[in-house]
Parts: sequence; C-alpha cells; structure tokens
Amino acid sequence: MNDDPFAPAPSARKREARERTIELLYESEVRGITANELLDSQVIAPAELVRELVLGVTDDIERIDAEVDAYLHEGWSLDRLGMLDLWILRLGIYELQLRQLPVAVVINEAVELANRFGATDESGAFINGVLGTAANDLQ
Repeated sequence: MNDDPFAPAPSARKREARERTIELLYESEVRGITANELLDSQVIAPAELVRELVLGVTDDIERIDAEVDAYLHEGWSLDRLGMLDLWILRLGIYELQLRQLPVAVVINEAVELANRFGATDESGAFINGVLGTAANDLQ
C-alpha cells in the first residue's frame, strides 16, 4: 500500500495515462513516426499502461478504424474527424473491445479526453454518442 498522502489515486493515474496516450498518439502522427519510435525516443520512459495503450491502439489500427467508421453517424467519415477526436475514438474502441473495462468508465474517460483535447465544444457529446452506439452493439 502506498503511504504517500500526496500520491494520486489509482483512477487519477489511469486518467493521466490516457491523457499521455492521446498526446503520444497525436505526436506520432504529426511527426510521421511510428509509435514504437516515439516511445523509444522519450527521455522519461512512459508508464507501462501508457505503453500498453499506445501500442494496443496502433498495432490494431486498421481494425479499430473500421470499427470507428462503422459507428460514425451518417454523413461522417474518418477523414472528416479532427485528429485528436479520431485518436480518442480509437482509444475508446480499443478499451471497449480489448481491455474488459466497464462501459461507463470507458465512455466517461473518452468524453473527459474530448472535453480537454477535442476539436470543438461538441467533441465530448459526439464521442459519447459514437462510443455509446458501439457499446450497445458490443454487449
């Protein structure tokens, strides 16, 4: 047990890991380098959860993109989404399908990421709708 009263709670560490994951996925795309190259170039090694999330999403990107595309509302496509919104959706789909987390946790965390990093003020609601539809199909 951690006796440090100033240590973040486990849920806060997981939220920080998701935020760092989105930052790294975005940086990888902007710099045009693979996730592995980016992770290896970090001065401070990312936490194990960050590494797991980054590699989990990027290793299965084609399947995840197909899933995201299938759940987008009519008239929407992957290339119409903002880069960060797309990465948040990819992470959300990955967590819904492969990490066996409670649906409410995954969606809430994705909405929080969208509210912080999203392309528009409506990003959170949009991501909530897409992941809610995906979660209904997956259950």
